[in-house]
Amino acid sequence: MLKLTVKCFCLLLALTFVLCSCTAIQKTMYPLRYRELILKYSEQYDIPKDLLSALINAESGFDPEAKSSAGAVGLMQLLPTTAEEMAGRMGIEYKEETLTDPETNISYGAYYLSYLNKYVSSDWETVCAAYNAGFGRVSGWLADERYSDDGVSLKTIPFEETKNYVNKIKKSRAKYLELYFSEEGEDSK
Repeated sequence: MLKLTVKCFCLLLALTFVLCSCTAIQKTMYPLRYRELILKYSEQYDIPKDLLSALINAESGFDPEAKSSAGAVGLMQLLPTTAEEMAGRMGIEYKEETLTDPETNISYGAYYLSYLNKYVSSDWETVCAAYNAGFGRVSGWLADERYSDDGVSLKTIPFEETKNYVNKIKKSRAKYLELYFSEEGEDSK
């Protein structure tokens, strides 16, 4: 009986180690840096924190110095023209050199998501499509019965890149909820 108990204990210990390792591996794929800023601006602009986290991960992998070939900058990969427009709408003096500052970039990006949510769609997947493909393009899709039944959400996305982007964000949001933001409230991990 003692041998069975020891074997069960060892098995349970090994299983616990494997599960912890899996979580650790997942957290390297879905990191959460700048948590305080994400929480601050998700609350300020009424953006789901899992969405903001997933978008930052998809856009820059949490690298504040990231720059794209199209000229997008920072954690949320904002084009300087978009950031300047958001700063103006926020009543903030715009300085392009601040786009690599995590707080500035997240505040502009979260404001932009809130703006898209208000003026393009109240559906977060459609907002993500607009973040990727552009405000005007997605507004056109919403007005086209081939892509939207209700003018609020997209039933289909005609651009493969944007469709893949939205699916990536959707899957990533689920992981951020699982790893960092539990249903009972915020996870302290």
